[in-house]
Amino acid sequence: MAENKVKFGLKNVHYAVWNASNSSYGTPVAVPGAVNLSLDPQGDETKFYADNIAYYVSSSFTGYSGDLELARITDQMRQDLWGDTLDATDKVLIESVGTEPATFALMGQIDGDQNNRLFVFYNCVASRPGFGSSTIGETKEPQTESCTITISPRPSDNKVKAVTTDTTTSTVVNGWFSSVYGA
Repeated sequence: MAENKVKFGLKNVHYAVWNASNSSYGTPVAVPGAVNLSLDPQGDETKFYADNIAYYVSSSFTGYSGDLELARITDQMRQDLWGDTLDATDKVLIESVGTEPATFALMGQIDGDQNNRLFVFYNCVASRPGFGSSTIGETKEPQTESCTITISPRPSDNKVKAVTTDTTTSTVVNGWFSSVYGA
């Protein structure tokens, strides 16, 4: 099987909420409308100078941080990740202070010229998305919603992410979004 030369196209974004009481992830939930995922590695580089050079260099890697941009953050996602509640009678979504964001796994697919790559980031927490909108002018441009995601190593084993390769078995690929791989 040929290896990808390029990658393009984010789709099939899912999240699975971590259940601390039974130490497992829930069933992955699809989030339609993936626009962009931009994550940067976090950590520091330390240089020790001797003999007028960087004699020893060490680096630490503590995970990723960045933004997930969606066409629209779903009501279910707001309830699952940020604790918004749906009024039982009036069906109004209510946001309250004092709710802690849920820990979750973030999953998705990135298309390539030969094969698709599937990914999962494990120990994720997302900041509450902002609120805004703007008027329609001469053209009708869709507006997106974003949240900032911080991904830390999983406390149990320090794993941060898993990504399929060109030689990943079809069983793993076909079942990728049915549960969190490596959980």
